[in-house]
Amino acid sequence: QEIKQKIEKYNAKVTNCLLMKLNDDGTYTGFIKVHLKLRRPVTVPAGIRPQSIYDALKEVNLADTTDKRTSFYLPLDAIKQLHISSTTTVSEVIQGLLKKFMVVDNPQKFALFKEMRKDGQVLFQKLPLTEYPLYLRLLAGPDTDVLSFVLKENETGEVEWDAFSIPELQNFLMILDKEEKDKIQQVRRKYEKFKQRLQQTL
Repeated sequence: QEIKQKIEKYNAKVTNCLLMKLNDDGTYTGFIKVHLKLRRPVTVPAGIRPQSIYDALKEVNLADTTDKRTSFYLPLDAIKQLHISSTTTVSEVIQGLLKKFMVVDNPQKFALFKEMRKDGQVLFQKLPLTEYPLYLRLLAGPDTDVLSFVLKENETGEVEWDAFSIPELQNFLMILDKEEKDKIQQVRRKYEKFKQRLQQTL
């Protein structure tokens, strides 16, 4: 009865169609939005098309169809909406997100955080793998300014490079090499403009 009242209160505040629904067995379903804030590249199957609705319905895992891998950066601060249950854990949310983007990295490399705003400050708290995100959403209400979920790298100190394969490490080196060259060009252009202005002033 308490959960039913909380869901009714939650749904009364919803401004879109993303309502929570109470099931006969006492569980409930609803939606959460997860912001992707990944600073490092992820590993995906090479040359594989995005997953279609047909593949999802048939539970086809396209990542298993090839052994070739490549690395790339997911769009920073992309948002993914998930329909989950009150029994869905943080661990399952992470695995579900990785599957949707066909990321084949170890799920342990990632962590789900809750982002809260208080007194003008943004606070992040890492969620335990056994936590239930939909229950947190229910308690906080539908306003994402009060509470939002963020997928980030699981920072446990130094990066454990041994956890990556040789092709992954090679891809990282290529990406870092490109970033370094781009940064050098930016610095050169900056000081070239400064030099021109200085000469004009003289």
